[in-house]
Amino acid sequence: MKNKTRKRSGRVVYKRLMSYVFPYWRIFALSILGFLLYASTQPMVAMIIQHIIDTLNTEERVGIEYLPLFFIALFFVRGIGSFLGNYFLARISGNVIHNLRCELFNHYTALPTQYFDNHNSGYLISRITHNVGEVTRATTDSVRSFVREGLTALGLLIFLTYTNWQLSMVFLAIAPIVAFMVSYVSKRLKRLSRNMQNTVGDLTHITSEMVTGNRIVKSFGGEEYERERFKEVSLDNRRQYLKLIMTMAIHNPLMQFVVSLALAGLMYLALIIMKDAGAGEFVAYLTAAFFLPKPIRQLSDANAEIQRGIAAAESLFEVLDESIEKDSGNYQNTNCTGKIEIKNLSFQYKDTELLALKNISLVIESGQTVALVGASGGGKSTLINLLPRFYDYTEGKILLDGVDIKNYKLRELRKRIALVTQNVTLFNATIAKNIAYGMVGEVSRESIITAARDAYAMEFIEKMPNGLDTDIGENGVKLSGGQRQRLALARALLKDAPVLILDEATSALDTESERYIQKALSRVMKNRTTVVVAHRLSTIETADIIVVMDKGRVIEKGAHKDLIIKNGAYARLHGMQFREIE
Repeated sequence: MKNKTRKRSGRVVYKRLMSYVFPYWRIFALSILGFLLYASTQPMVAMIIQHIIDTLNTEERVGIEYLPLFFIALFFVRGIGSFLGNYFLARISGNVIHNLRCELFNHYTALPTQYFDNHNSGYLISRITHNVGEVTRATTDSVRSFVREGLTALGLLIFLTYTNWQLSMVFLAIAPIVAFMVSYVSKRLKRLSRNMQNTVGDLTHITSEMVTGNRIVKSFGGEEYERERFKEVSLDNRRQYLKLIMTMAIHNPLMQFVVSLALAGLMYLALIIMKDAGAGEFVAYLTAAFFLPKPIRQLSDANAEIQRGIAAAESLFEVLDESIEKDSGNYQNTNCTGKIEIKNLSFQYKDTELLALKNISLVIESGQTVALVGASGGGKSTLINLLPRFYDYTEGKILLDGVDIKNYKLRELRKRIALVTQNVTLFNATIAKNIAYGMVGEVSRESIITAARDAYAMEFIEKMPNGLDTDIGENGVKLSGGQRQRLALARALLKDAPVLILDEATSALDTESERYIQKALSRVMKNRTTVVVAHRLSTIETADIIVVMDKGRVIEKGAHKDLIIKNGAYARLHGMQFREIE
């Protein structure tokens, strides 16, 4: 019963896969026509051979001078058929690859943050790069073999049956054996292909980590460890590949051997049954019979490609079937003031037992600056990640301008929030494109320059070889930590959102840069609701409200002076940092 389910699911997967080919059915029809022309030439070769031998056995030999022209015409038609079939199927293949990759990438952009937390980047990347290639083999290359070789085999069988149907029954006798072999090998190939694709994901993941973290690898002497780690996974990939090749290498000769037994029996029976047939008919029959092993072998190879494609398709459809971010809201606020109310908010990460936030209540008036402080693991980052709905809460409410943020359209909600994090993400593009990220073409050059100047970034941008048009490399590798942070701040300032979230935004800056940024922030914060996560308490002493968090709870809140006088948790944290500075 389990095997039947697997077979059925394999058929369902392949049917879904072929739905990407159906939009191009006109091109596909031209391809089929080409392969039909190609396939028709095989039995015609046997017929011409029969005609040649029969003509040679007659005294008159009428029309023998035209037979070479038949061969030329035959292979001309065969060439046209091959071109039509291969060219138009290649066009379909290119379209399928493009559509699948775009659909997968577009789905990645709509998946919730939690999905990326639970899956490593190597597997996600290898699905777009490696698995899509495997899938297109199943939808196009293997289809070509099935259609071309299938039609060829069918044409030969029709010719054999027409010539002598009793002898042709020999091939029906081996059909159950062939079916069993194909079924067994299909299951094994599918399993091995899935294992191999997993190892490709591991290889991509390890390579990605080494490339992005190469400085840490070098500074901690991890080169040998990374080499061994990669070598181990590569060896596993090789083992899976060799098993795959071994299965195919054994399957093909075994299939050929079974067919050769049938051909030997056919030859023996032909000598007995066709003793009254002419020499031309006898030779033509055996020629057509000996043409059969090649298309059968290639059909077997095509089946192997399909199994690999189905295994790859399952991993793609797993992603495409993942639920995207919930976006059922339809509220749009064109005049957002930035007032935030948090009411009895609790939150728990998926697959964890402890609550990350416990019954949080907080009101942040429009234009106020609120600082979240406390030890690591207190829930500060969790709280700010809930504001733009990177995660969805189930208990309590978060209101923006009096409306539950779940009622906002996601795009509209996130337009109202600008985010600057400790771990800055920049893109392999120019400085101008990084500052105007998400708004390229919508903002003027002057606006970009103003945002850069307000973030004190023009100071180093003007010294760059191409100014704002300087490429900064992957994740801003050509910039210092402080420069990268200032670009991130400029990007947030250009967005001009009513709510600004700063998650340790000044932690990577040197003292001089931090002083500049603090001046810029003090000016920018006047018209924005600002939520600041800070470990350096000296940077948030002027905040309107300081919220002290511990183990997911708010344990204190108030202005700096009031909390110092209170001599509670905040005063202790402040005292400890003050002593450390001294």
